[in-house]
Amino acid sequence: MNEIAGSVCLITGATSGIGLAAARQIARHGATVVLAGRDAAKCTAAAASVRAASPIDAGAVGWLAADLAVQDEVRALAHEFRERYGRLDILVNNAGTIVAKRTLTPEGVEWTLAVNHLAPFLLTNLLLDLLIASAPARVITVTSVAHERAQLDFGDLPMERGYLPFRAYARSKLANLLFSYELARRLDGTGVTANAVNPGLVRTDLGRGNGLVRDVAWRLIHLRHRSVSLTADQGADTVSFLASSPSVEGLTGKYFFERRPVDSSPGSRDVAAAARLWSLSEQWCGVTTTQGLRPDASR
Repeated sequence: MNEIAGSVCLITGATSGIGLAAARQIARHGATVVLAGRDAAKCTAAAASVRAASPIDAGAVGWLAADLAVQDEVRALAHEFRERYGRLDILVNNAGTIVAKRTLTPEGVEWTLAVNHLAPFLLTNLLLDLLIASAPARVITVTSVAHERAQLDFGDLPMERGYLPFRAYARSKLANLLFSYELARRLDGTGVTANAVNPGLVRTDLGRGNGLVRDVAWRLIHLRHRSVSLTADQGADTVSFLASSPSVEGLTGKYFFERRPVDSSPGSRDVAAAARLWSLSEQWCGVTTTQGLRPDASR
């Protein structure tokens, strides 16, 4: 019998790439899988493809649409998920983006940081009591080796000076790790684990659509590193492993690559920076988080 049969799993960014591949893999373990994506039509098609690829005894497949750049839509996503499902055993924070030009969200936050970091921060905290009530439960956040090149400039987190798409992306991936480690510390003793995943260099559409020169550069990166360039299914393997394997039950505050915990950059393990980023994230999202309780999200 599958260890997670009957569990409920929510995956963001699940209409393509790693998220969709992870949804297929986790559904095969018998979990109910809920796909979250920005576009309802793509969500419908993705859910149908997961059902078509699943064995007859796989879990149910559902979907919810939300634009994670908009905090009100993140709140609506959390509310609708809570109303429909009532429990949450596995949360996969997978959605990610890169934008060519510095852009602000409706809340005035730099777009890449908003989607890649603040959305998982807010969504996780809005569903935290559900995760704790469903424990043992797991939070899995998809980051990247790109975090190793990043630094957080707390004097210019909006990147008003010197914006570059891949610099913003790398910074958001560093934020993912700082968030995941801080979350693990805050959830100690609750039965909810928090781990991060580096999926490797995966052939997805992420990185494209940022201008001809950058698109060519992205293709050249994959060509140069084709010996280690992965399919979406390969990139999703460690995500689904962390979601389903009994061997990682209770293991928390780790950074995984190829199913193994590995060291992340020294900057990602800065406890003071993680606490500072958490506090700023609360301010940006208009929430006050309390361990074990749903945050005050009245904004």
